[in-house]
Amino acid sequence: MLNNTACKLVGCEFPLFAFTHCRDVVVAVSRAGGFGVLGGSSFTPEQLELELRWIDQHIDGRPYGVDILVPEHQALPTGKPLTLDFLAAQVPQKHLAFAVELLRQHDIQVEPADLLPQSLPGMMPEIGEALMDVAFRHPIRLIANALGIAPPSMIERARAHGVPVAALVGAKEHALRQVAAGVDMIVAQGTEAGGHCGEVSTLVLVPEVIEAVEAVRKVPVLAAGGIMNGRQMAGCMAMGAAGAWTGSVWLATTEAETSPAFQEKMLAATSRDTIRSTARTGKPSRQLHSAWHDAWHGSDSPGTLPMPVMSLLASPAFRKIERAAEAGNPKAMELLSYWVGQGVGLVHSITSASEVMRSFKNDFAEALMFLNEQVED
Repeated sequence: MLNNTACKLVGCEFPLFAFTHCRDVVVAVSRAGGFGVLGGSSFTPEQLELELRWIDQHIDGRPYGVDILVPEHQALPTGKPLTLDFLAAQVPQKHLAFAVELLRQHDIQVEPADLLPQSLPGMMPEIGEALMDVAFRHPIRLIANALGIAPPSMIERARAHGVPVAALVGAKEHALRQVAAGVDMIVAQGTEAGGHCGEVSTLVLVPEVIEAVEAVRKVPVLAAGGIMNGRQMAGCMAMGAAGAWTGSVWLATTEAETSPAFQEKMLAATSRDTIRSTARTGKPSRQLHSAWHDAWHGSDSPGTLPMPVMSLLASPAFRKIERAAEAGNPKAMELLSYWVGQGVGLVHSITSASEVMRSFKNDFAEALMFLNEQVED
């Protein structure tokens, strides 16, 4: 797609962007002509170095990118040393006790100390800077920020390295602020998307953002939210999008970081089985609905905590839940969840990332042929 603005910007052949926490998916997508984006905030700086080094060795020189999650607003005291003890002290005892009791009710035996932070979260600004140190040592072709305005340091460092900057938005106003900040690509992500998302649907948000951005500066806009096949991708590009940014579809691949237990729940889920909840990170993010959400949003709950404090508690809890579910605990399966969009209802099997790429291209081509047939004499 030589005339495609997104492809020109990052050097890929087909404007399908795959956000994933799995290096194997990044490599498979980029080698197949798409553009893999590794979610860097799920790693420590040392781990990210190993992941990117492996990608460089296996991607055959194809382009790829990194997503660093640096929130615009944090609910932690400033000017304090960033230590595990300091972070643990931010989790109220009543919330910790509630989480411990919830897991015990589902036959997961834990002590309060088991649910305290074990590592510094990647969404902290200090960690984000360290992750950028790593990312810019590698031949990345895009760096993205997923929460709030891309920080000035990200844009400045990207400019120095000749790397375009992308930013995810959930509203027209957010897109205009990102363009004013200097980003090179906008990802307009509808509420159908897995993970952090706004309240406007993809079908409405994408053309609204495109119209607003075009009046200011020519910036490629990718469509995101619920896109699980090439027909949807073609439809979004018919609205003016330069391509598609996808995430949930890669969770149902053989290479993905998701466990067999969660993939089993994915296959059984419908598009109505997700929930936009603050019970994982403290900000609204779409996940597979589970007993975890029912409890935290129930009448007996102490209430969810702001970002990033909620994730300090939820992250170790979900590691316990995941291990218990994988060990065959049926009650743990009731709690098991992960970020996934409403497109989960379109997941019918677990297949390879390469096969997903092939299907996207075929579906995309068939959709274009169908449209052409509608206007032929």
